Amino acid sequence: MRQELSTPALLRVMRVTLHLSFAALLGLAVLRTLMQPSGGGATTAVVLVLSGLLAITYLLGTTVENRVAGGRANPARLRWTPVWLGSVTVLWVALALLSRDFAWVVFPLFFLYPVLLPPAVALVSIVVLTGVVVLSQLIHLPSGTFTAPMAVGPSIGAVVAVLVSYGYRALYRDARRHVSVIRQLESTRAELARRERTAGTMTERERLSREIHDTLAQGLTSIVLVSRAAQQALSLDDREVTAARLATIEDTAAANLAEARRFVRDLASPALDESLPSALAEVCRRTEEGSRAAGTGLTCEFRVQGTPPDLTDRQRTLFIRATQSTLANVLSHARATRVVVTLEGWDDAVALDVVDDGVGFDPRSVSRAHEEDSFGLSHLRRRAAELGAELTVESEPGSGTAVNVRLPLPRETSRAGAPAIPGTDDDAASPALVPQRDEGDPAASSTEADHHRPGGRATA
Repeated sequence: MRQELSTPALLRVMRVTLHLSFAALLGLAVLRTLMQPSGGGATTAVVLVLSGLLAITYLLGTTVENRVAGGRANPARLRWTPVWLGSVTVLWVALALLSRDFAWVVFPLFFLYPVLLPPAVALVSIVVLTGVVVLSQLIHLPSGTFTAPMAVGPSIGAVVAVLVSYGYRALYRDARRHVSVIRQLESTRAELARRERTAGTMTERERLSREIHDTLAQGLTSIVLVSRAAQQALSLDDREVTAARLATIEDTAAANLAEARRFVRDLASPALDESLPSALAEVCRRTEEGSRAAGTGLTCEFRVQGTPPDLTDRQRTLFIRATQSTLANVLSHARATRVVVTLEGWDDAVALDVVDDGVGFDPRSVSRAHEEDSFGLSHLRRRAAELGAELTVESEPGSGTAVNVRLPLPRETSRAGAPAIPGTDDDAASPALVPQRDEGDPAASSTEADHHRPGGRATA
């Protein structure tokens, strides 16, 4: 397949062609001088010496230019270019005045002047060189044989050479600019690649930290709590309770180990081989068992409202992790006796509510430092944001806490008129989360109706 000639290659071909034409014209002039009948005289000797000096001078200049262009010489050496061009010009003028055969060697020089000299100086020099060519013809031609074409020809050649030279300069500038742009692009691409690798590494580290926190860390926390309860039972010499709590520790550790193996093997999310309601029910059951083993007596109730649609693995993982993280916080900090986990399927969204009757807190009074310590909650917020979900935390001191995760569904996933599960009427919904309060308690009149709406909370 033919390849297009690049601009740098074209410029290189033009330079080589120029140098070869100079050498060919100079060699032809020397050959014609030697073939003349009067060859061998003093004039011929001078012509040969000057021709040799011109060839050597021209060769030295082109050698330096090639070395600089190839990066093998200091570009500062090009400051001698005007001196070199002046030396070549003086030698050529001397040869042209001695023999008209050397007059045509000027045409390669016509190309050099616009490239190497400022425009004004180059134009003046070319006019002078053209005059030298015409003068050489007048000197060496017999009287009366000089014609107008002998002056017009060099002039046209000079004009063409000037035009080609300025085209060469334009190509050279474009080539340098393109090289500069290419180098900048390559540098930018390398920097972007480095930043992408760094960002990918940080993203993967963050993802792994979330997975470890929401799986292994939660299981280890449960083991720590149950082990403390087991120590207390052991100190009271209650072997039956101690054995039961040790069995819970074993079950929790076994589940954590299986989860860790699954995580290390293929980084798959746990419980994704089950349906989402089954996975959440299992998380709720384990939390309740761990609470009983720890002696806290937390009751965990799981409910499903509506018909949750089929979700992607990432979406299912979001709800599983949200449930795990929230229940772990309830077990560790809320001092709650009851928590309700509700999975709701709506026409345009899927929502998860986790409501407890614990001590609660005032979100406005939580300091920034405390928020930063809330490792699980911050991770959960980022995980939800990545999927376009909304995380809402509502709480009041003494009134429990409600955590809501609402995931909007795309049009193709949402269902119009999804059937409701019997027995989900708000007024006849499940009983309140906590025992009946005094009538004077303002929270006693609150129902769990808000809990059935995405973003709503059930007051405890």
